[in-house]
Amino acid sequence: MNDVSAQTYLAKQEIPFYQPVGNECALFEYAFNHRLPLLIKGPTGCGKTRFVAHMAARLARPLITVACHDDLTAADLVGRHLIGDGQTVWTDGPLTRAVRQGAICYLDEIVEARKDTTVVLHPLTDDRRILPIERTGEELRAPDEFMLVVSYNPGYQNLLKNLKPSTRQRFIAIQFDYPPAELEQRILVAESGVDAAMATRLVNQANGLRKMKHHDLEEAASTRLLVYAASLIQAGCDPVMACRAAMVEPLTDDPDTAAALLEVIKAGFGK
Repeated sequence: MNDVSAQTYLAKQEIPFYQPVGNECALFEYAFNHRLPLLIKGPTGCGKTRFVAHMAARLARPLITVACHDDLTAADLVGRHLIGDGQTVWTDGPLTRAVRQGAICYLDEIVEARKDTTVVLHPLTDDRRILPIERTGEELRAPDEFMLVVSYNPGYQNLLKNLKPSTRQRFIAIQFDYPPAELEQRILVAESGVDAAMATRLVNQANGLRKMKHHDLEEAASTRLLVYAASLIQAGCDPVMACRAAMVEPLTDDPDTAAALLEVIKAGFGK
């Protein structure tokens, strides 16, 4: 997709809803305009991926997203030779496609990728802004429109899964968290269609469960799960049933912990 066709395609797309919390939109635009790579840190379900999709649409740039995992290799990002119809053909990986197109490349949960994989990002994240492709001998220079964005959840960090300092210090960074109550209520209303009163009750429920995070739960009830619960309720589901399906069962497999969470929810709905 060339630049003209990309602009035409994106002009037809709606900008995904995103509720700003602070100055993150302005900072993203500054990074884009000044060709700076961006790192987003925050808990699961707090809006990192939606934020990137929102900003890509606002800036009218194609977005290429990679969900990182333990088996992700440098070849998965850059590309490889494939055999087909009796011949060997080079196939670009998502990172290479993003550089060629001048797209925004988003590497979600970058700490899940192997450490030797992230090294391939280094030449793109300094003043060189190049992507060497050893297997073809190419050296791609990133156009001004290309931007590299990575994210991770600091709560999952340990000695085996973290970013090397030599990688971290190549990015500017934004810290995300769950939105303040008033903004989270607006998100629920906009995303699910529930009324403001129900959105307020759900946010209060979530904040009650979040206080239990360090005692019984590895992860807190996310804004994403709140939207799921609100969507079920808006569709006619009983509120307690919806909250159990969206805010209890996804958080724990322990029966005692699930029962305790459910009691908190029932109390919040007066049942």
